Amino acid sequence: MKPFFVQIRTELGKAYEVATAIADAEIASEIHSTAGEWDLLVKFYLEDGEDIGHFINERLHSIPGIRETCTIITYRAF
Repeated sequence: MKPFFVQIRTELGKAYEVATAIADAEIASEIHSTAGEWDLLVKFYLEDGEDIGHFINERLHSIPGIRETCTIITYRAF
């Protein structure tokens, strides 16, 4: 399993709705609300060989209320 994080900027006032939709879809490991430029920080896991780009485009970007995302691919956890 490979972990990666996605920062999400939502439409104004939609952060809780987006977080709930992600939780209901059961696609995320963790969902955190954040302060600053981004509204949410979400941790995902994919099986080795699964395409992160396809996952983001097909499973995440289809959720209403998401305005912008920034994907962070990690190398190693300490």
